[in-house]
Amino acid sequence: MAEKPIMLNRLLLLVASLLLTMVATSNADNTVVKNLDIKRYMGRWYQIASFPTLFQPKNAVDTRATYSLNDNGTVNVLNEDWVDGKRQFIQGIAYKADPNSDEAKLKVKFYIPPSIPIFPVIGDYWVLYVDQDYQNAVVGGPTKLFLWILSRKSHIDDATYNDLVEKAKDEGYDVTKLLKTPQSETPPPTTAEEGSSS
Repeated sequence: MAEKPIMLNRLLLLVASLLLTMVATSNADNTVVKNLDIKRYMGRWYQIASFPTLFQPKNAVDTRATYSLNDNGTVNVLNEDWVDGKRQFIQGIAYKADPNSDEAKLKVKFYIPPSIPIFPVIGDYWVLYVDQDYQNAVVGGPTKLFLWILSRKSHIDDATYNDLVEKAKDEGYDVTKLLKTPQSETPPPTTAEEGSSS
């Protein structure tokens, strides 16, 4: 299966989308997880549903994120999806927005272009909810432009999904914009080529 980093035009759309967050209304009333156990949060998360964004193609399937803890306390981020049978990916680094805060407000930094890391693009990643077993999560940010429902499993039952949607709705998100992400019955195999960096 052919693999390639996310195309430059998609990264430019990512920049445009993130710039929109700078002019959007901030929502300080969002409930954010406190004292997130970052080690338990590491690993593979499947995108169950999300708001459509400019930087994710509409026909992408099997979208997922894999997080690994670096020696310096930052988090290596590997985002993957498949378009027309071809794997696309982008890597970044996540870190706490405020090291002194107990809230799960992270920043995620990507570089454009990824082969020449000179131009950082930084977005917000707020964990709004995670269950006690760290199996399902709701992720947003300081604005309500982005929303992700994540799970350790590529498929979840309707009751669990509806409960996660309700949690997002309680935070003021327009959940009618949520689109479910197509996930294969058998997720694509893990690729060991992208490791963590410290």
